[in-house]
Parts: sequence; C-alpha cells; structure tokens
Amino acid sequence: MHHMRAQGRVMTALVGSTALVLAVTGTAQAHPAQHGKDLARQTLPAGDGWASEGTGTTGGAAADAEHVYTVTTWEEFRAALAADPGAPRVIRVKGTLDATAAGCSAFEAEGYDFDRYLADYDPAVWGYENTVSGPQEDLRAASAKAQAEAIQAFVPSNTTLVGVGRGAGITGASLQIKGVDNVIVRNLTLEAPLDCFPQWDPTDGESGAWNSEYDGVVVYGSTHVWVDHNTFTDGRYPDSSLPEYYGEIYQQHDGLLDIVRGADLVTASWNVFTEHDKTLMIGNSDSAGATDRGKLRVTLHHNLFDKVVERAPRVRFGQVDTYNNHYVVGGPYVYSLGIGAESQLVAEHNSFAVDRSVSPALILKKWKDSPVTTANNYVNGRKTDLLAVHNAEIPEEALRPDAGWTPVLRPRVDHPNVLPLLVRLYAGAGRLR
Repeated sequence: MHHMRAQGRVMTALVGSTALVLAVTGTAQAHPAQHGKDLARQTLPAGDGWASEGTGTTGGAAADAEHVYTVTTWEEFRAALAADPGAPRVIRVKGTLDATAAGCSAFEAEGYDFDRYLADYDPAVWGYENTVSGPQEDLRAASAKAQAEAIQAFVPSNTTLVGVGRGAGITGASLQIKGVDNVIVRNLTLEAPLDCFPQWDPTDGESGAWNSEYDGVVVYGSTHVWVDHNTFTDGRYPDSSLPEYYGEIYQQHDGLLDIVRGADLVTASWNVFTEHDKTLMIGNSDSAGATDRGKLRVTLHHNLFDKVVERAPRVRFGQVDTYNNHYVVGGPYVYSLGIGAESQLVAEHNSFAVDRSVSPALILKKWKDSPVTTANNYVNGRKTDLLAVHNAEIPEEALRPDAGWTPVLRPRVDHPNVLPLLVRLYAGAGRLR
C-alpha cells in the first residue's frame, strides 16, 4: 500500500511508458529480493500470498546436484518426476515437451470408430433423454483412459519445475499436483491438453453437449504451491478451430488451472491466461464442503487474463485474494469473477479493459448467495464499483458485500492503471532469467 501516493504523481507525467513501470515498482524484476539467484533455487518470498503462510514454499530448492535434472522430452520429464521418491528435486525443462507427439490414434482402443460413434448416438437416433451407453461408448472410455495414462504427470512434494530460457514449455499434458506439499511451477508455456475422446452427453442442457477432460495444471488436495510466470494457452488449438457435431462444438478443452478437493495455500502470480473458455476454477463442487471448507486459500496477483470467456476465477468455499490482475475482456465472454457456494472472494485493485460491447455488470457472476469484497477496481481507466454496477443492472442476481476477511499477504499493491503495461512487460513465460 505504501506505493499508492507516489504512483498517482508518476502516472500523470509518464502514463504509457516503461519509465512509468520502473518508477512505480522501483524495479523491472517481479521478485527483486531474488535478483541474481539461480532461478532453479528461488523460493517464494515471505508474505507473497497464501502459499507463503506457515512453512512457506521452497519447492526443490534443497535438492542436491544429483537431483537436478535437465529434460528435453516428455519421457525424460516423467522419469525425472518418478526417480528416487522422497528426494527434493529440480526439473529444468529445455525446449518444448510434447505429451501427445504420437497423435490421438496412438490411444484408440481396438474397434473404436468415431464415425460409428457419431452414427450410434446421433440425437435423431438416440434422442436426448438418456446418457450414451453401448459398445462404442465403452471403447471411447477405454481410449480416454489410455490417453490419461499417457499425458498425466504426477508431481511429487518438494519439487521445482522451471523452464530454461524463453522457449520452454509443455504441450498436451496435464500436470497433477495431487496430495503433496511444497511445489513450484515457473517459466513454462503450458498449452492446454486436447482431449482426443470427448463424451457426448445428450442430457447436458437443452441440446446436449460434448464434455472433455484434462486440465493443464490440477492442484488437488495439495498445499504450498506457487505457480509463477507461466503462460497458459490453447495454443495451436483455439476453440474457434474445433469442429461441431450434432450442432454443438466438439469441446476438447477443460480448464487451464484448477485448484480443488482440499487444496490449500496456493499463490498464482505473474501468469498469462489467454484465449480460453473455462479458465481457473477454485473448488469444483458445491457438495465438497467436507474437504473444501476452511481450505482453498488462494492468492492471485499480477496475472493477465487475456480474452478468457469465464472462470477468472470461479470460487467455492475458499478465502481467495484476487488483486492487481489485469483483464482484457472481448470476444466471447460470460464473466470474470464467479461467486459460488460459501465463497469468500476479495477482488481489489484490479484493472479491466472492457470492449464497449460488454457491460461491466457482467464482470461479477452470482452462482450462489455468498458475500464478495470489491474495492478500487478500474474499468477502462476509471474507478468502478463492480458490485454496485452488477446489482443495478442485474438485480435478480444481486450480490452482498463484505467477504468477511482482510488479506494481509501482499508484498506490494500497484495502482490499477499501471497494470496493463506492467503485466504485459513482466507476466508470462520467458520473462525470468
């Protein structure tokens, strides 16, 4: 907070220039305390979001030389994750690893035929009353299981995954941070996995829907996770490139980052989430209170949400601090901030660049009656009361104020009007050295 007064003076004179960012932040580094330190050994700074609570997040910083791996293929990556269970490790990703290099046909169960699938479950034949079943659905499920086994990678405790240089990334994979503690993921371009075998559900909505699996990164029942300076994208396969069957998009994407099932103490900072539909979900079921209540404490700061359709984030149960993020709203759009069952979302000091065709009232979305704190958010450069705008234009979905808690784990708070330039200069993969 201590920067705020100086920011106002600097902005008037230098708006739109790199000098503005340097004057406001005092540095071009996202984490100045670690300047010059080996990227693979860097740890989450004290006070930087929920993942700094308690023991903090150090990932594989304690790894000895034998447990620092440099990998250039998907197979090497998975081998490094599985080697020597229990040992802290650093895995340096060099170049782009492709989890589905062999193509979808490599996962097909014998006898599976997509044309036959389409014929068998055509609504004109099958109808809309019952979920699909039968031989081709069984073979689709078997094919999907084979893909899952090939593209899922399970990250152990005390691990740092870090991209080397500008071109490091992983395509077609689902990173599973499941039931572990103390994980860092940084400097990677993560292209969303493409589900080769979506399931047709004729009972989903009025006209049915194709449902897909595989999130890019899943934090499931894990604690102390830092996701920093990554780029999450649909990459080569945007939704606009996907075909339609039965009059519905053949949806092959799920989420980019999901934090679910008792996950806790997570910080996601300086990432880019771009051109995706269901982007970031915190809590995946209204009925998961037994595992999620009192957990799902997540901080999101200095992230760029660039033309994402929804879930940026959608929240259930958790105390979620969403501050100093920049949202570019345009194209297909549903909402940015979803308020769900027992959520305690604080959304402050964010900026929104909203296309004139979109009402700012849509930024908030009420899924269940839970309170939300919104303060000092800016829309198209002007301070805007998101809650008041939402409630005035969508009174049938009126939201209540005051999430009931005050975030304190914020190393700095930048003025929202510098965020468009700040995150474009420093967020995403390839920015760290």
